[in-house]
Amino acid sequence: MGMTDVLIVGAGPTGLVLACDLTRRGAAVRIVDRSPVPPRTSRAKGPNARSLEILDDLGVAEEVLAAGSAPLPMLKYRDRLPVAETDPWADSAPSPDAPYDRGRLIAQWRLEEILRDRLAGYGVRVELGREVTGLAEGPGGRHVDVAFAEGRTERARYVVGCDGAHSSVRKLLGIGFEGATAEDQVMVCGDVDLADGALDRTRWHQWFDEDGAVMLCPIPGTRTGWWFQAGPERDGRGRPLAPTADGFRRLLARHTALPGRALTRAELLSTYRVNVRMADRFRAGRVLLAGDAAHVHAVAGGLGMNTGIQDAFNLGWKLGLVLAGHAGPELLDTYEEERLPVAARTLDLTSERLRATLEAIRRPGGGLDAAITPDTTGLGVGYRWSSLARGHAEARTARDGERPAPRPGDRAPDAPCVDAATGARTRLHRVFAGPRTTVLGFGPGSAAVLREVAAAYGDAGVRTCRVYAAHEDRATSAPGEAVVDDEGHAAAAYGRGASDGTGTGTSTSTVVVVRPDHHLGLSIPAADARSVHAYLHRLHGAARSAERFSGIGGRRR
Repeated sequence: MGMTDVLIVGAGPTGLVLACDLTRRGAAVRIVDRSPVPPRTSRAKGPNARSLEILDDLGVAEEVLAAGSAPLPMLKYRDRLPVAETDPWADSAPSPDAPYDRGRLIAQWRLEEILRDRLAGYGVRVELGREVTGLAEGPGGRHVDVAFAEGRTERARYVVGCDGAHSSVRKLLGIGFEGATAEDQVMVCGDVDLADGALDRTRWHQWFDEDGAVMLCPIPGTRTGWWFQAGPERDGRGRPLAPTADGFRRLLARHTALPGRALTRAELLSTYRVNVRMADRFRAGRVLLAGDAAHVHAVAGGLGMNTGIQDAFNLGWKLGLVLAGHAGPELLDTYEEERLPVAARTLDLTSERLRATLEAIRRPGGGLDAAITPDTTGLGVGYRWSSLARGHAEARTARDGERPAPRPGDRAPDAPCVDAATGARTRLHRVFAGPRTTVLGFGPGSAAVLREVAAAYGDAGVRTCRVYAAHEDRATSAPGEAVVDDEGHAAAAYGRGASDGTGTGTSTSTVVVVRPDHHLGLSIPAADARSVHAYLHRLHGAARSAERFSGIGGRRR
């Protein structure tokens, strides 16, 4: 029986991001979905700012931006009349450390198409109509035997369940999914066509009345397509009725100034109930859970698909390093260590945003903008508590107007800079892109550490990058990449202050290890080369160089 490295169950955004990330790392990946055709749902409205950074790393952000639209201003109505307009992003702007300040509206099926195309470029296609019915750990715990509904059994080193809230993988593992379903908090959803010109497509229209609500948001890339969300119709006993096209027409006529006949088509109809649940654990041996299979929560803030994409990006590099034999399987324990608390916080955050939204819409002019806060961009999510967050540079008091330095576990800031070799403009996240760990060196004293890292780990998935201050002498070049921080944004983002680059000692120099998922692993004075070695050893195994790290300022080991 042949064996694949990773079998991914579920081909939504979570599974597809994981498949793309693992495949570009050289892992043998298969991805299956029980649906006989590519799964299509009318739920997620697009990636948030942090997910756009991940899609950028995977090389598809430009396509996603082109296929989608910017978030729209919200026009709120009461009793069919417009009463308020709000642009939740009016005060937001891109910054040097975060070029994406807001998400993108794009149909989930369109995003999945883009990711499937990227995966096909690596030679991997989704295997449709394949339902997993059994999981059994092989002898000695070295693999998993996976049974399928058609009677075949296949073997994988690891299995990842990305198969949604009703996950077969989670159920087969017997992992609890504790929480609650609010039967009274119900919404009907679907993709609809409205008569051409029926509504202004530059607005997200929201009618909130005392006896119900209708929300219509234009679907990017279509001329007459809209996302339809509404409070359900109810029967004589107050029970919600299943969504139908005619029911949508009645809701439209009741709450808006449009006639029911303006709705010409309705598909992908579904009923959404507020469901707040989380798996007891995200890993059972060689089987892991990600996305809705591991956690579901209120729709407020649009974090469902985004949390799944970010799960996948956290897990992909860890699985890749374990499969390549660089890291031990215990590295996979850090997936649950890091993502389970994030999921728990997301459940709390979305429940609070739902409460705020339900309160806001009771008043004329209230709307879905109540769900949007800086937290919903995803840019603030970090893992300071993680065992992978080690040490930090000596704290320096931030001067007026300066931000404090990011700490290990935090998202690594972006910064515009110049490629030292070509003079072309670039940015740090471009340096980080691709399946490698990055070691940044600030200050002249970091050059020796970068040389040792390149010699020891250059073939093991580690890149080095020297960050030069604008007027710093570049006569002694370091190995690997080099950028010039010509506007000082990198120094500001990494807490280096307005360093003049003239110091020669290691005490003024800093080494920062950036994990493949753009989070800081380590930030220390360059004099502490041993800590850099110890950290890289944990992720990338024994160094190639026989001399190992000299431990600048200390004895050789």
